[in-house]
Amino acid sequence: MSSRVCRTCGGSDIDVDQACGSTVCTGCGSVLEDNIIVSEVQFFVSADGETPTGGWRVRSSGKELRAQMLQNGKRQIQQMGSQLQLNQHHLDTAFNFFKLVVSKHLTWGHKTEHVIAACLYLVCCTEGTPHMLLDLSDLLQVRPSLSCFQRTLSGVIEV
Repeated sequence: MSSRVCRTCGGSDIDVDQACGSTVCTGCGSVLEDNIIVSEVQFFVSADGETPTGGWRVRSSGKELRAQMLQNGKRQIQQMGSQLQLNQHHLDTAFNFFKLVVSKHLTWGHKTEHVIAACLYLVCCTEGTPHMLLDLSDLLQVRPSLSCFQRTLSGVIEV
């Protein structure tokens, strides 16, 4: 745990995971830092002959993380949407919902694939496609739960 304070909830229970390169508030689930990368790699030989690596960690900016999240989101929407045989209009609408969710920081504490599924489900409901919650749950291989989708999108629309 760290002595830092969460900028979302004000909590002080912050988990820094060096192996994953992320910093997360354990109180609200907000990702404070993600994709901490190594900018310089050093190779050396240890006393027992092994060659471990070392380096300096660099934090990505919020804009870079947001752009990466949107790019990954668009790719995953395309993949899930093609499995559901949705047309390009539906995929574009789902991506617009995803951008809205990201801009309102509603992805914190949720798996990205669940947020994407919620956006696709919202499109299916508003556009009147024959897809059901069960179809999306099958794609994710999770138990169908409307409450999960409602919690994910509650800040965007009235569900």
